[in-house]
Amino acid sequence: MKKKLISLFAAVLGVMCLAGCGESKPAQTEPDANGGQTAASSDYDYIKNNGKMVIGITIYEPMNYYDENNNLTGFDTEFAADLCSRLGVTPSFQVIDWDMKETELKSKNIDCIWNGLTVTEERRANMDFTKTYLLNRQCVVVKSENVSKYKDKESLASAMMSAESGSAGESAIVDDPVLSAASYTASNSQQDALVALNAGNYDAIVIDYTMASSTVGKGDFSGLSVVDGIELANEEYAIGFRVGSDMTARVNDVITEMITDGTLAAIAQKYDMTDLYESAVK
Repeated sequence: MKKKLISLFAAVLGVMCLAGCGESKPAQTEPDANGGQTAASSDYDYIKNNGKMVIGITIYEPMNYYDENNNLTGFDTEFAADLCSRLGVTPSFQVIDWDMKETELKSKNIDCIWNGLTVTEERRANMDFTKTYLLNRQCVVVKSENVSKYKDKESLASAMMSAESGSAGESAIVDDPVLSAASYTASNSQQDALVALNAGNYDAIVIDYTMASSTVGKGDFSGLSVVDGIELANEEYAIGFRVGSDMTARVNDVITEMITDGTLAAIAQKYDMTDLYESAVK
């Protein structure tokens, strides 16, 4: 009988120990249906543990582009490098298919979208935005010899047009009651659209004003011009994180710090975007 009591006591003690050990394990969590964070998970911890923040970009000047030494540079590139340094992680820039940016973000192939990303209500369903750091607008670019021909939306209704697939430029064409009548073909990137226009494959393209101000009328694109007088919607640039990510608030704090200490203003001045920066943060 005594042996039976001892065996029973040992069995109960073993069960209690196992229960105690189970309670000490860290909670296992998974991203929610939107790719965001559950109550017990943290995007910040995930990125910190990896030691890097994977940043989804496309190549376009002046936001992210390669200089004459083949080094990645640009407004967003320098902005991201400084911000990541303050967070204690390394920026890892990854060129993505812009049309697949939401999928790349949700699947954690990238940690954020940071490449002249326009804030839209449609995108809010798939990502969280930081505070705005630049203003932008879409503009129409044509060959300089055709400026008088394509001077308004009506004259573009019969033109062959292009913009980057999945971009605000594409929306500006296909959603406009006048421009939507044009013959439209999507391009893989804004850079591709510029090259194709320069080669005479299109009559006009729609790209970000930030890019146009850095490329149109210069170098290889000296024969192109921005069409004045065609009003397209103004836009805001922000960084896109996963829905529910705690990185959004943390990055907002760092952006505020960079605005206060003048770092962001200095980067904007370097890339000749002071007016777009000051209009966004005033």
